[in-house]
Amino acid sequence: MRIRIVDAFTDRPFAGNPAGVLLLDAFPDDPWLQNVALEVNHAETAFAHPLPAGGEADWALRWFTPATEVAMCGHATLATAHVLHTTGAHRGPVRFATRSGVLVATPGEDGSVTLDFPTAPLTAADVPEGLAEALGTRPLTAFDTGPNIGDLLVEVADERTVHALRPDLKALAAHSERGIIATARAENPALGYDFVSRCFFPNVGIDEDPVTGSAHTALAPYWSERLGRSGLTGLQASPRSGRVRTEVRGARTLLSGRAVTVIEGDLLV
Repeated sequence: MRIRIVDAFTDRPFAGNPAGVLLLDAFPDDPWLQNVALEVNHAETAFAHPLPAGGEADWALRWFTPATEVAMCGHATLATAHVLHTTGAHRGPVRFATRSGVLVATPGEDGSVTLDFPTAPLTAADVPEGLAEALGTRPLTAFDTGPNIGDLLVEVADERTVHALRPDLKALAAHSERGIIATARAENPALGYDFVSRCFFPNVGIDEDPVTGSAHTALAPYWSERLGRSGLTGLQASPRSGRVRTEVRGARTLLSGRAVTVIEGDLLV
């Protein structure tokens, strides 16, 4: 079977967030899926297979980190939609049946893909004891992001603080189900983005995720409320970096970006 590595939320190779993508006839057993994801060793590997015509979805989709299956993943969904469209396996909007419900990916004329994801429910929380020491800075606010994501979203002092974070990942793992999203307002919106973020997910085997689509379902409503606009652009300031265009539409959030296939080959097992 063909396996591809796709850089998502970027228009150039070796940036954005890489994901493995395998198109299958059906899902093999879970240990095989987990072993492939461990072998690929990217933040997520996506596995998809076509569904019978006439149903509520076109393809079934699952996502695995090197350590576990996850309930939602934005960049690997974007990568899968990119593979389906560029190979001709699917044309037009594609509906994915996932653990987070039916997610729709719509191709744009400019080569981008727009994902329609559920907006994360944000619940104000107390800053946990010890988080400031683990993160390396004292958060200004903290929000639980709900069961689909399982992160703690924290705002820190400014953009420079986000860039400078060097957290204690072992200590950080105690403070959320998946990880920590650290964010701040952009210092200079003229550069083309409205807020910055970094995402640390030690509990699922990812020290720092390069560009996290699912996190932007929480970042988008948070900053839309703060900035008074429904449409924003976020910069995830990891070493690889990437930008996510967001638009909050009530219970749904649109995430838009581009993708580039960088590796294609045969999986021999």
